[in-house]
Order: sequence, then C-alpha cells, then structure tokens
Amino acid sequence: MDLIRKHFFRISQVLTRRHKQMVIWLADVIIAPPAFLLACLFTYGQIWPTEQLFRLLPLFPTVALAGGMASLGLGLPWIKLKSYESFGPGGLIPYAAMVGGAVLMATMLPALNFPVVGTLAFTLILFLAAFGLRITLLQLFLWALRFRKPMVRVLIYGAGTTGLQLASALRSHETISVVAFVDDDPTLRRERLAGLRIHPGGRIEEVVANYEISRVILAMPSLSAPKQARLGRQLQALGLEVQVLPSFAQLVGTEVLVDKLTPLSAGYFLGRDRLDKSIPSGGGEYRGRSVMVSGAGGSVGSELSRQILACHPRRLVLFEVSEHALYTIDKELRELCSDGLTEIVPVLGSVADARLTRQALDDNAVDVVLHAAAYKHVPLVENNPIAGLANNVLGTRTLADACLKQGVRRFIMISTDKAVRPVNVMGASKRLAEMVVQDLAARAARTQFSIVRFGNVLGSSGSVVPLFKEQIARGGPVTLTHDDVTRYFMTISEAARLVLLAGSFRDEDRPGRADVFVLDMGKPVRIRQLAEQLIHAAGYTVRDALNPTGDIEIKVTGLRPGEKLHEELLIGGGMEKTPHPKILRAAEEATGDLSVSVAVQELGRLIAIGDAGSARALALSVALGECRTAPAVAMGSARVL
Repeated sequence: MDLIRKHFFRISQVLTRRHKQMVIWLADVIIAPPAFLLACLFTYGQIWPTEQLFRLLPLFPTVALAGGMASLGLGLPWIKLKSYESFGPGGLIPYAAMVGGAVLMATMLPALNFPVVGTLAFTLILFLAAFGLRITLLQLFLWALRFRKPMVRVLIYGAGTTGLQLASALRSHETISVVAFVDDDPTLRRERLAGLRIHPGGRIEEVVANYEISRVILAMPSLSAPKQARLGRQLQALGLEVQVLPSFAQLVGTEVLVDKLTPLSAGYFLGRDRLDKSIPSGGGEYRGRSVMVSGAGGSVGSELSRQILACHPRRLVLFEVSEHALYTIDKELRELCSDGLTEIVPVLGSVADARLTRQALDDNAVDVVLHAAAYKHVPLVENNPIAGLANNVLGTRTLADACLKQGVRRFIMISTDKAVRPVNVMGASKRLAEMVVQDLAARAARTQFSIVRFGNVLGSSGSVVPLFKEQIARGGPVTLTHDDVTRYFMTISEAARLVLLAGSFRDEDRPGRADVFVLDMGKPVRIRQLAEQLIHAAGYTVRDALNPTGDIEIKVTGLRPGEKLHEELLIGGGMEKTPHPKILRAAEEATGDLSVSVAVQELGRLIAIGDAGSARALALSVALGECRTAPAVAMGSARVL
C-alpha cells in the first residue's frame, strides 16, 4: 500500500493544474455512459433485451458527448475539488440536468423510445456519480499529498456555526486533521457535529491526551477578547498551540479591538479640566534662539522638542543617549520642519559625558537648555542604584555645570513629585539633582536656573496607562499595587507647556535662587478608579466578587520597594503666585545640613568604586536631611506639606 501511495504521490506532483483539469473533464465524459447503463437497469429491471440493444446503442456516444460539452460549458474542470466538499455540489446540478435533457430530446425520436422515468433516473444517477467521483479524486490526491507528512491533530473549541465552518474548511487540508470538538454548553454533550464528537470543556485534559492533540483553535468569536485570552493561557499551560479564529466583524474592521483601545482623550482620566490650552507656550523666549533638549527621545523630551519647534528657534539640539529614540525624533522633526527655518542637530551621547556636553553647548552656541534626561522607572532604578544615581545626579551636575561655565542663559530641569521626601533611589536621585541645580544657582552670575516639578504623565513610557492597556489586551489581570494608592496626573502636552512657560518667567528680585515651579494639578487620582475607567473604555467589565462573570480582573500585588501610597508636590510650607494662576512657585530653601558639593563628590566616589549600598544610603540621607517638616496646609487645590 505504501508503494502504491508513493507512486501516486509522484504522479500527483508531476501533474500540472492543466493536467488535473483535463482529468476532471475526461471523468465527466466517461461517467455518463455507465450512468445511463444503470438507468436502463433501473427502468427495465435488467440490462435491456437484446432487441433493444442496437436501438439504444446510439445513445451511449450521445450521453458521452453531452457530458463533455456540458462540463466545458459550465466550467466544471476549473472548479477546485476542495470547493465541492466545503460548499456543496451545487454546480453539478445543471450539469446533470443538461445531459439528462440531451437524452430526453434524443429519445423523442421514433426509433429511440426510452421512458421519461428512465431519463429522470439517469439524471439523478449522473449527478450522484459526478459528485462522488470528485470527492473520491479529492481524497486520493490528499492521500497522496499527505505521504510522509506529519499531521497536526487539531481540536476545535466551540461547536457553533463558526466551528462547523472551520471544520469543513480544514477537512481538505493537507497537513491538518480535525479530530474533535469541545464546548462548554452542557446541552451539546455526547452530540456530534460534522461527524465528530463534542466533548465538555471540563474534560479538556482527557480529550487532549486521548486524541493526541497538539493544537487547539478557539472558534468562539462572540466570547470577549479577555476571556479568550484567559482560556488561551490555560490551554497553553497544557503544552498546546492555541490559535484564535477572529469574527467576521473583526476581519472587516467593523468591530472595535483592544488595540484601538481608547477613543477617549487622556484628559478624561485627570479628574479636572485640561490646562494645555489655557497655558500659553511662552514661545517668545525660544524664537530665534539655540535650544537644547536633553533626553529628547523620551516621552516628555520628544513633546518638548515638538512644541519648541513650533516656536521657530534658530537651532534645536536633540541630546539623547538612545540611538533609536534619537533617530525617531530627529526624523519626525525634520519632516515637520519643512520650511527649513530651524536647524536640527542630533547629538548622540550621555549627559554624564563632560567633554561631549561642553562641545555640544559650545559648537551650537546654546542659549536655553531643557534638561529632561533621567532614569525614572522606580523599580529599575531601585534595583540599579549605581546607574540611576550616576545618570540622574552626576549627569545633571555635569550638564548644569557646563551650562554655568559656557554662560547659557536659561537652564530648566524637569523633576518629579517623587523627589519630595523620597523613599526610593529614583526619588532621592531627583532630589539630589534639584539640590545640585539650586547650589549652582547660588553661584551663577549669568545663567538663570529653574526647576519644574510635576506628577505622573499620562501616556509616557512607564506610566500606568500603557501598562494597563497592555494588560487589558492580554486579557488581564490588571495589576494594582494597592487599593488606595493615588497619584497626581497630567498630560504630556500639559507637562511640555508648563516647562516652556516656566522657562519664560523672569524674576529680577530673586538672584541666586533656582525657582521650583509646580502645576495646580487638582486632586490626586485613585489608581484603581483609573484602571476601572480603562477597562470600561475598552468595552469590557471588571471581574470581581460582585461580578464573577466579568471580563478583566484587577489584582492587588502590594506596594513595590520604595513606592509610596500617596505622592506630594512640595517640600516647603507654602506657594507663591506666578504670572499664570495655574502655575505656582514653591517657597523652598536651598540650604542643607551638608554641603551639596561635598555630598555629590562623595557620591561620585562611591559610584566609581561600585558601592551601591553606601551610595543609596548617602543619597537618601542627604535628600531627606534637606527636607523640613511643616504642618500640612492647603493652598488652591494642590497639596502642601
């Protein structure tokens, strides 16, 4: 049998598409006479009497000719054999009717008398023979093509209409064998679909073992994406390859997918009105000047670069340590700057490189520096304190000191609310960076130093919004560190406008001080509420004790090392007004118990020898020692401690 199959396989490989079409056409010609012979047997109860043999003999070539002409006229040889099994033998009905009609017309001649019932029997037999022949040829070809090919045994999860159509489509596949169905509907147990047994979902492990299944296809497009994702993970845990059959609505793009998650703007999650339209850009301070943005490829840095470009500076220097991020923002800004009025200069390197920073400032005659470069992911910096402190503290000192020596007009550092009474390395590093800037400001004659401090930025890398969207797309759970954790939020556009506007403020009565500007960010947002809003915005429901059949679960994992339950914006005891009512100046003193320069020098020594524990302890002690406790008061809608 294997030898026959091997030879048949070789023949099937040699045959071209045109050869196979010829085989099908010859089959339509050849089967017509035997079908007529069977019709005669049905009509007369036996092969016709001898005296009728010569009278009906002319009908044999007639039916053969009619079969060939009808097959060509209807284009039957060009229809693939797989189509008959999947979509039915509808195309063979007119074929049989046309050949039967030819026999009926021929038997009207006086010499060829044949009963009408015989003609009807011939038409039916010819139809069945043509259909059966095609199914047989298909199975022979598949039998040959599957020679020595590994078969993938497939289980279809979902015994509905979609599952039935899928089973029919895969039945004629060369390397796939559908062996069973699984469905959670208890009414379908022990029933069959497309000749295959329907098993309950609770016995999936037993079914997989008994049928030696290696792949499961989820044919349940009506099931929500999160539930499909959870089911898929359960099946993958059994060592199965899992594939999902999309719904027709998803294929044609009329059904909303998780990847197109939020038609809502980021401001929807703020709990207050967006301020980016009410905050002027301060564009006059940057027009015609040479401006440098450090960390230009990051979330905030790239938005700063876009908004500065709209202010028409003479030159825009993009300082970035990531090659890919620098390439991306440089390419984008060059496309936006079609008028050629702004020279865009990409600089690849770290702000901790003193030679490079001095060269970049000098070669480009920089007037304004916006310092957005920082490592800001709390858990990563907590696990890598040497890298975090070197980049955030020593990098800030290197760049700010170079600006001081080069006589740069303005230096604006972007800080974070985590710098206020820090409990983690990232917060301590940003607080130390603020202290470095404040220390340099006290010795600056020409350069004006400023610090802009704000909370979390919606949509930035590391923000909870992209993380939650990714978790929702995977079917959950959405991870939450604590039920009561809150954060201040602002949009990237708000953050960029705040920085640009703060960089335009002038205060001649405050020499030798680095102003700290904060945005009136409203009330802090409860992160659990944000997670629920994102789940609902995706069109799903929260799965909890009150709704056990919901789509997405919110799982509390516990506060991470160095994470606060609530963040603060201010260190000192009050805030002062600025030219804009929504931007406030923090009343903070710049002096500490330990000289900043000595502390940073010691920190640099510890970083150089790789003493992570001592460097972390020093950073936290200096940062916390600078803080001065004061009774909590409220001013506006921002928290002041």
